Amino acid sequence: MAYHTNLRRSSIRAALIASSMLTFTGAAFAQDAAPAAAPAPAAQDDATNIQTTRNDQGDVVVVARNFVPGATTANKTDIPLIETPQSVSVVTRDQIDLLNFVDAQQAVRYTAGVFGENYGPDLRFDFFTVRGFTPKQYIDGLAAPISTTIYSVGVDLYAFQSLELLKGPASVLYGNAPPGGIFNETSRRASSQTSGEFNIKYGTDNYHQLSTTFTGAVTDGLNARFTGLYLDRNAEVDHIDAKRLLAAPTFTWHVDSATQLTGLLYYQWDKVRGGEGGFLPVQGTLLANPNGMIPRHTNLDDPNDIYERRQYGVGYDFSHRFSGGLTFHSNAKWSHYKEDTPLGVYDSGGLTNTTNPALASYYRTVQLSNFTYREQVDSFAADNRLDATVETGDVRQKILVGIDYRNVRNAADYGFDFGTGTTNVYNAVITPPANQALGYPTRYNHQRLRQTGVYGQDQIKIGDLYVTLGGRYDWVKSNYLDPFTAVSAPAASHDQSEQKFTWRAGASYVTSAGFAPYISYATSFEPQIGADSVTNQAYKPSTGRQWEGGIKYDGRGLSSDVKVFATAALFDIKQTNVVSTVPSVSPVFGTQSGEVEVYGGEVEFVVRIHNQLSINGAYSYNHSRVLKSNTAVEIGQPLPVTPKDKASLFADYTFQKGALGGFGFGAGVRYTSGSAGSLPGAFNPLVYYGQAATLFDAIVHYDAPHFRIAVNGSNVFDKGYVARCSGPAGCVYGAGRQIIATLTAKF
Repeated sequence: MAYHTNLRRSSIRAALIASSMLTFTGAAFAQDAAPAAAPAPAAQDDATNIQTTRNDQGDVVVVARNFVPGATTANKTDIPLIETPQSVSVVTRDQIDLLNFVDAQQAVRYTAGVFGENYGPDLRFDFFTVRGFTPKQYIDGLAAPISTTIYSVGVDLYAFQSLELLKGPASVLYGNAPPGGIFNETSRRASSQTSGEFNIKYGTDNYHQLSTTFTGAVTDGLNARFTGLYLDRNAEVDHIDAKRLLAAPTFTWHVDSATQLTGLLYYQWDKVRGGEGGFLPVQGTLLANPNGMIPRHTNLDDPNDIYERRQYGVGYDFSHRFSGGLTFHSNAKWSHYKEDTPLGVYDSGGLTNTTNPALASYYRTVQLSNFTYREQVDSFAADNRLDATVETGDVRQKILVGIDYRNVRNAADYGFDFGTGTTNVYNAVITPPANQALGYPTRYNHQRLRQTGVYGQDQIKIGDLYVTLGGRYDWVKSNYLDPFTAVSAPAASHDQSEQKFTWRAGASYVTSAGFAPYISYATSFEPQIGADSVTNQAYKPSTGRQWEGGIKYDGRGLSSDVKVFATAALFDIKQTNVVSTVPSVSPVFGTQSGEVEVYGGEVEFVVRIHNQLSINGAYSYNHSRVLKSNTAVEIGQPLPVTPKDKASLFADYTFQKGALGGFGFGAGVRYTSGSAGSLPGAFNPLVYYGQAATLFDAIVHYDAPHFRIAVNGSNVFDKGYVARCSGPAGCVYGAGRQIIATLTAKF
């Protein structure tokens, strides 16, 4: 069932084995989730959002005014979260810094409905799902260079001011999107105030990081910023080393009081040596093994495996305010992404002998293969829109109309050599494969996609009632070459054209006390590349729809030094026109008969009290199931990596007075129930589950006006558990204990 799971490099090679050389997977942001597309709020322009001061009484006060995102907009207009009739979670830079998150997977640990680190501590990508579906990534409100095979590009979290997650169908303003939601990361922006920071991080597994961000005025009306990072670290498993270099300059030119132009650029280089460290056999991880459990540090990949990636984005963000409440916004980005795995030896076939205990290989020896892979994605995205505020008597309208365009080319090729050798799981010694020059002889995904969409939205305010109506029409044209054909030979070319209308309607009632009950209905669509194997007709777009109702609270009636934002929601998502096939392939060889459903509820809150106490809490329940499929054993099964229950709570406190002034500490607990690692099928009739886990985090820190020292620990009791088992040779341990010390100097 190709239900829009993200087949990343890991899943690709597992599926290649399962079907003796098959795999592939099926851009967009969200209808109301592009805060970066508008000019960044002034409150988010500081280089170091967390400001530490000492008042006249000598008290140390740590000001994190953006810790609670209640005033944040989650629309392409300036509609705040409290008026948005849909669940949106925002992890601000203040939360990231105060809780010392080092990547996006950690940043969503205390967010409802979002499940991360499903592949353990992967050093390349940000792996998480939202309400049962893999979200597509946006950067500054525009699609990252994602394709049918890439959902997340892995730009370092340090480059961004915030991480926003829109939950539910996301097509009304952005078109092509999965029904579970999207995530957007907003780049740090320049400020006229000269300020900045230098960070040094050191931690377990030889974690070394140097990073800096600084900003200020270059001339009158022109501000600039530079953000940079160098990271060198090992993994929890044996013989993996990863290096990263990030540079992200930006400027903002205030042309006049009504006109602003921001230039944005990022460049990132990554190199990982030693493989991924996953794909362990199920016997010895999730199930018993007569030789004992496989140690968590075990890596069955070749120490000489290489993964290298280079990517950049260059763009602008422009706005101009006309008289009469009319504003024009325009933003665009040119993006390039390239990754190469010239050597990828790994455990491909699982245990070779599970029947003859007389042999030394009994439950010890695994089959190795070499999977080489390369992909390049070039993308251009642009969005132009007008928004206006119109008041007629007691009725106020916020009207938005726009057009956006995306043009993507991607070329992915691979090589696969089954049976390059074997190794002992308990004493892995990898012999280099005989064919070191395997290269990339087979086409995987050669595709061009062009998407144009026109959209409109109207928020109508009548007293305390806010009614939001939106609609969008998309034209999608794509061209792809036959997959699994020799790169050196011609391949048949296929053209597809699709058109789709999506819409949403919602209403919120915001009381004077800050409570806002709401209800909404929204739709989404995703183009499907390929033709139906039964009807021989081109696939129709996969469509999604969601009902959601809930209540929000922004604490507006509380004192000024108490900040609260909370959401409780119930939802029901259905996705139809799902392509049924085992395993998932895109362009897919299957028939369009699938339907899936996810329904549940969420509670989430973020609190900051007296600039001392911060609390993040969440609970979510997700019930997922396959409703229709041509593969009968799939019907009734839960969606992979979709735990029914997730609960989390973190509290952090800082002393302000006396000898302990500036000292603080925090602790958190996270629980995630078990979840299916895959759907059953002809090649894998069994379903293996990731294990439930309760994990504890902690932090101690000391803040002074010009520096901060923090030591944070994740999974501090080093709980061992299997995060995911996608098959007999596809098990991954969850992230173990990580301790990182951070020294930050501020100016």
